Amino acid sequence: MDTKDLLDKIMESFDAMEHINVSDIPNIDLYMDQVTTFMDKRLKKSTRYPESDKVMTKTMINNYAKNDLLPSPVKKKYSREHVLVLIFIYYYKGILSINDIHTLLAPVTANFFGKEEGLDMGAVYDEVFGLKAEQMERLKEDVAAKYDRAMETFEDAPEESREFLKLFSFICALSFDVYMKKTVIERLIDDMRQTKEKNPDKNGDEKQ
Repeated sequence: MDTKDLLDKIMESFDAMEHINVSDIPNIDLYMDQVTTFMDKRLKKSTRYPESDKVMTKTMINNYAKNDLLPSPVKKKYSREHVLVLIFIYYYKGILSINDIHTLLAPVTANFFGKEEGLDMGAVYDEVFGLKAEQMERLKEDVAAKYDRAMETFEDAPEESREFLKLFSFICALSFDVYMKKTVIERLIDDMRQTKEKNPDKNGDEKQ
């Protein structure tokens, strides 16, 4: 399979990635095994090696609760809101440290987890993930543009190295994009942390 065919298949796989709606999550409290089974079933396609990778293990979930990323379960059972927080953690953990995830999620869980009226975890989740379709189309357009540009590089390179160098150029372009966005995210989180330290009474970590 040449690089273009592979790229087309990857782009197609973006559309196949399943979005978990709030209503897809059982509205009953779940035991740990049920939570890991649900996460594994619904997010398996997004892993690098679906045949062997685990989406989330018991050890991971216990560590998240121990590090205050996840509110503690009630009588060893996890609510729908627990699962929503775990989905956020799943997408963050590949690019952010535990400390950064805690800084980002702490105000969210403090203000909206377990809230009985008004804006709750489900509403926050829906609002954020509602941007997915729009973001996905822009992402595909951006990846395609980077590919086309990379295929224009190294035209004068030795023929035996040309295709590899074009692929290398494409990967570098994608990597730089990820690096820059990760840098922006980290600086925003650093600013959140500094603001919290300077204004402990106005950090958004207390329920209204």
